[in-house]
Amino acid sequence: MEKSLSHRYTALDVLRGMTVAGMILVNNPGTWSKIFPPLRHASWHGCTPTDLVFPFFLFIVGTALSFAFAKYNDTLNKASANKVLKRGTLIFITGLLLNAFPFYNTNPAADLSFGQNWLNYLGSLRIFGVLQRIALCYIIGALLALWLQKPKKIIVAGVSLMALHLIILVAFGGDAPFSKEGNISGAIDVAIVGSSHVYKGFGIPFDPEGLLGALSGSATVLFGYLIGGIIRRTKEKIEAVSNLYTIGLISLGVGVVLSIFIPINKPLWTPSYVFYAGGWSVIMLALFIYFIDIKGKEKLFFPFKALGLNPLFAFVMAGLFAKTLGRVIRWQTVVKLEDGTLQEVTTNASSWIYQNCCVSLLGNNEFASLLYALIYVTVFTLMAIYLYKKRIVIKL
Repeated sequence: MEKSLSHRYTALDVLRGMTVAGMILVNNPGTWSKIFPPLRHASWHGCTPTDLVFPFFLFIVGTALSFAFAKYNDTLNKASANKVLKRGTLIFITGLLLNAFPFYNTNPAADLSFGQNWLNYLGSLRIFGVLQRIALCYIIGALLALWLQKPKKIIVAGVSLMALHLIILVAFGGDAPFSKEGNISGAIDVAIVGSSHVYKGFGIPFDPEGLLGALSGSATVLFGYLIGGIIRRTKEKIEAVSNLYTIGLISLGVGVVLSIFIPINKPLWTPSYVFYAGGWSVIMLALFIYFIDIKGKEKLFFPFKALGLNPLFAFVMAGLFAKTLGRVIRWQTVVKLEDGTLQEVTTNASSWIYQNCCVSLLGNNEFASLLYALIYVTVFTLMAIYLYKKRIVIKL
């Protein structure tokens, strides 16, 4: 825990905070069956605004690295390597523990003992996740950037990571290397950790935060690191904004052109997706630098600045609250069916809040789901503002 808020780059904090708010927003709808349309991920290929949230965060991780490691003279030494490995490991473990929470089976089988139910629970624990992807990309990206130092070498490293990722996808993916069923990415994760330990939200054992995507995800971190270096080296802020807009537009263009041959795909984190999402990341950062650091409009973005100073804490707490409300705080109720019969059903705190605070106002639709998500974001934004007022920054 740190008490100092000095030497922060305000535009970067604001963009980070807005990104965390977006992560919390899209992860906590009132109901998954009626998600507000702009908050939906693309079903497979393509990119919605929601699909830009995660790469924004990885990009910001890289940009922040460029500032954070200035004290190590941007070189790989024992101190900087230890810091990267320690922090990356802690983030990975935190993600794994978040997956494991509440650490016991909330739907135990009646004919099994507590120990047997607990072993079954561990047997289906998901290994990967958002924080785990951040940790792996942070470690790979940071070590490469500090080792290579020079921008040209870092560019070569980023392109090489994307090329290696693409070669593995195409060479081992069969006739449809970018398809949901035919890609090699899911098969690699299943081979390493087993099908019971990966995400199954796509209807098959496939983890969108698996190991192979960490290669191209690390390229996103390196892209952010390069942009951070440009900002640091540019004396005039307006010149930095101009440079960033140019780079962002070029990156967007490269992503669109590449998409003709390689689909833009978040679950696979394809190279076209890296350039496309990276372009939007640079443009948004340039926009915030202009309005906040040049025009002095910081007060308008204060809530996001507060979130940006405690991003991982806000994200982890949001995940813990979601699981507590949805899986821990539950009770039995009796409902009357259409035929007049009574049936005992299990409800949870999350459903109760959604029904009584959102559906009762707007009906059971996408707007009620959006209202629930906005309430959720507001709660953790207020928590972040409280920490900011107390001058507390919680870091791993």
